[in-house]
Amino acid sequence: MENERVISAIGRIERALSRIETAKSKPVLSEQDESLDRRHTALKQEMQQAIETIDGLIAKQGS
Repeated sequence: MENERVISAIGRIERALSRIETAKSKPVLSEQDESLDRRHTALKQEMQQAIETIDGLIAKQGS
């Protein structure tokens, strides 16, 4: 019974190592990723501006 648990754990470790090695061999950042990152940053800035505008409108309504 204990041996089965050890063998199962070793199998999970080997599969995890295989996934790590596969992920490691993939390129980390591509041009598409950079473009997505730029668009994400721009969207976050636009959302921040929109939230600030809404906050300003709410503050004026409360005055």
